[in-house]
Amino acid sequence: MRRILGRWAVVAVAALLAAGTLTACGEGERPVAADLPTAAPVDQPQEAPADAPSEEPPAVAAMGGRPSPSASASPRAKPSRTSTGPLAKPDPPTETKVPPPPRKPVAGCKPSYRGTAASRSQVKAALADAAARTYWPTSAPDIRIPSALMKATAWQESGWQSNIVACDTGIGLMQVMPDTAEWMNQRFGQSYDVEDYQDNAYLGGSYLAWLTKYIGDMYFKADYRLDASLCTAQLESCLLNAVIAAYNFGHGKVAEKDKPLTIPNPQYVRNVRALMTECECLSF
Repeated sequence: MRRILGRWAVVAVAALLAAGTLTACGEGERPVAADLPTAAPVDQPQEAPADAPSEEPPAVAAMGGRPSPSASASPRAKPSRTSTGPLAKPDPPTETKVPPPPRKPVAGCKPSYRGTAASRSQVKAALADAAARTYWPTSAPDIRIPSALMKATAWQESGWQSNIVACDTGIGLMQVMPDTAEWMNQRFGQSYDVEDYQDNAYLGGSYLAWLTKYIGDMYFKADYRLDASLCTAQLESCLLNAVIAAYNFGHGKVAEKDKPLTIPNPQYVRNVRALMTECECLSF
């Protein structure tokens, strides 16, 4: 996935951010586009589904599906830990098939629009549904994507514009790349339509959940808490920051075999963290 961010989005967080540039999903941080941000490709995993979301309630069946919060099996016992920080030397990844590298940013290109944009109330409901999902009902039912993280990421990526398309083909609210959507559908046993704003939210949530498990297993002994209270002033200190960074840059630049956890895009992480508490979208 690649991210897009507009000048107006910069203004929304200008009071909190001292930096003069924002980033889009890609290989590095870069200045904000003239009208809207450019997006960054997000990695796409390629593994046969070991966990499929739990059965969806009838009330949301027509909305792309939101699984029930109940788990079909008890979570595995977690090893005891003496610290909430990441391991200096990570454990081997539990998923061996991983997404391809992100696409390069597209210079001098402006995003386009197609179709009818969803209303703010519709977007809010879709993001809330995505945050309420149980993505790993068998092996990791305790993984939850905070609602504030879903809302902030969507605002950073698209400004909640459901019909926006980036030059690198990032689509919609969560700027999901088509090949990322294809992988997520295969990995989680779904058939979500990346062009549909509700399904787009679910796909973005699925990717955040995959990153949570992948990085959580490697560096945090399967402690999947995405709590800001676990973070220190060091960006590498917590799973939340790592997941945000990987959504923008891809997992391979954040979690690398036998190497410490890395945050290669600090400004993007600071932007989303600020939006999680101060975004105007939280009041919609």
